[in-house]
Amino acid sequence: MSPLSGAAAIAGIGATEFSKDSGRSELRLAVEAIRAALGDAGLDVSDVDGLVTFTMDGNAEIAVARELGLPELKFFSRINYGGGAACATVQQAAMAVATGVAEVVVVYRAFNERSGTRFGLAHAAAAQQPNTNGVDNSWHYPMGLATPAAMVAMFARRYLHDYGASTEDFGRVAVAMRRHAATNPNAWFHHRPISLADHQASRWIAEPLRLLDCCQESDGGVALVVVSAERARDLRQPPAVISAAAQGSGPDQFVMTSYYRAGLAGLPEMRVVGEQLWRQAGIGPSDIQVAVLYDHFTPFVLVQLEELGFCGPGEARHFLADGGIEIDGRLPVNPHGGQLGEAYLHGMNGITEGVRQLRGTAANQVSTVDNVLVTAGTGVPTSALVLTG
Repeated sequence: MSPLSGAAAIAGIGATEFSKDSGRSELRLAVEAIRAALGDAGLDVSDVDGLVTFTMDGNAEIAVARELGLPELKFFSRINYGGGAACATVQQAAMAVATGVAEVVVVYRAFNERSGTRFGLAHAAAAQQPNTNGVDNSWHYPMGLATPAAMVAMFARRYLHDYGASTEDFGRVAVAMRRHAATNPNAWFHHRPISLADHQASRWIAEPLRLLDCCQESDGGVALVVVSAERARDLRQPPAVISAAAQGSGPDQFVMTSYYRAGLAGLPEMRVVGEQLWRQAGIGPSDIQVAVLYDHFTPFVLVQLEELGFCGPGEARHFLADGGIEIDGRLPVNPHGGQLGEAYLHGMNGITEGVRQLRGTAANQVSTVDNVLVTAGTGVPTSALVLTG
């Protein structure tokens, strides 16, 4: 067991509405979400002494602190690699709390991704960054690998070739996520399920990925409050104890498409993360009642199931075929609808869903939830959590 295991807990969650046009600044979205999370925990702004976010977040910690009226900050940190940072931000907060560096750390992420900068488009600036990420991107952007969908499509094509899967297997993920979102009032696709035929009829984005294989572009903000597990027990809500938190990167790692690897159809960085999780928490895949898997693109849901040990390589399509990821399946996945159905907030809304499942307050509540797995963005260096009630 890791010294970090069980030392900290998520005591508060907050979010704005999820939309396609928020009508307000990203800073305001961040502050709204943070105030909601503090209210949920029963804490005051004056209690906060730490902030953690993504390197991609446009809201500087000192700006957030000013707008909230924080008296002082003792800790602030940022995590790189886009959506791969989601669970690592909580890991950072937990480490700060466990070591006594800070007592109440707020994790936040806010953006206007639909009405502002759209991540799904090609951005020349990505290949012009004054760092090695810019150098890496400059090799493949001119060749047409310039959008997340194009990069994942190359991966997906190899996966289909290696394992004899079909695009219908990808579609089953999309159908399940939209079915879950249809009964979640907070989801953008509330009351809007799809069929497998709808998926197969949707237009190509980058073959073999169709429109319905790709997550949304959303506006909104999400925040979490992390405190010691001991303190969390005295606060307003039942704590979601952080039993395990891990980051991972695999061999020859690039961003979104690691095309120099000997094998292109796996996510070794997620395997690195999974091995740490099970060791830290002292449990295994069979002990997980709900999995919140980062579903920016449907193929990566299949591969995460394989890398994390829920099934063998190439076997996820069989896991899906019999309804294994449905609410009443062997492993309910993304009961809130995920990023395909609820909203794309770089995975942060998935962490809040994990907390709700442990509290028993989710829109699509799974019965008897003791342990929840939450993963962050794939195709990049990534992270994950095991949360326990």
